[in-house]
Amino acid sequence: EAAARRSGRLLGRGQKDEADGLAVDAMRQAFDSVRISGTVVIGEGEIDEAPMLYIGEHVGAGGPEVDIAVDPIEGTNLIAKGQNGAIAVMAIAEKGGLLHAPDMYMEKICVGPRGAGAIDITKSLTENIQNVAAKMGRKVDEINLVMLDRERHYGLMKEARDLGARIMLISDGDVNPAMECCIEGSGVHMVVGTGGAPEGVLAAAALKCAGGDMQARLLPRNEVKGDTEENKKIASDEIQRCAALGVKVNEVLKLEDLVRDDNLVFTATGITNGDLLKGISRKGNLASTETILIRGKSCTIRKIQSIHYLDRKDSEIYKILNI
Repeated sequence: EAAARRSGRLLGRGQKDEADGLAVDAMRQAFDSVRISGTVVIGEGEIDEAPMLYIGEHVGAGGPEVDIAVDPIEGTNLIAKGQNGAIAVMAIAEKGGLLHAPDMYMEKICVGPRGAGAIDITKSLTENIQNVAAKMGRKVDEINLVMLDRERHYGLMKEARDLGARIMLISDGDVNPAMECCIEGSGVHMVVGTGGAPEGVLAAAALKCAGGDMQARLLPRNEVKGDTEENKKIASDEIQRCAALGVKVNEVLKLEDLVRDDNLVFTATGITNGDLLKGISRKGNLASTETILIRGKSCTIRKIQSIHYLDRKDSEIYKILNI
């Protein structure tokens, strides 16, 4: 909520880095009041890339040891452009419960509870769509896939359309549709394609909590962006960082590899309006937020609507922004 409230002040202003900075700062401050001893395993980047919420940072006011995956803003471009679908998102699990992975590319395939057990990332998209359709008791032309609108996905788009499946393209943020896979009636049945590893672990947390399924593979940059010298250098560094964290590139990661048990919680707050969550609305001194909270052990999905008195929470940030 804190990350959403602060970053939402820059909605539509074209300042994606500034919005991200506000969200990171707000989330980091909020952690200081929480009685946990947390380690950020998925965050804003490596220690030399991010001032706060970097991978390996310790947060919390002291207490049980937990792993934390955060994305203070999923969809910084969406906030900058005033578009729908931006969220602030986080997952917390017992220590050792979440995959430790560098900020790199990840190939993913996600389904909700009704499609669980029917996916295999080593098989073609055609086979996966057919298997998921059969498991869900649907026709292939009744299956809706979500994927990022990227050139690297053009082949997948053609394959799915040739088969008769329907595709919903998104510009940014693949955690949102992973959540939607788990909500009956959302109209999202599968999420496929290559995106960020941090978003992949967060998506896995949501799917684990809600009974969905996922498989993934970490991909070196040169395999996604091409074999330029710069990409090969970055890829070499990614492979070394993966080895240091005990994971391998191109290895199939099942849901239980990404999230190791169900003793976790996943939560996301809408910043801008989306199909699943309402964005922040403000009127004078009041702001309202909508948050989804999913508890893994009970598979309980809660929607939380909150009203915030801004003069009590954000007075300092108003001074900084001069608004």
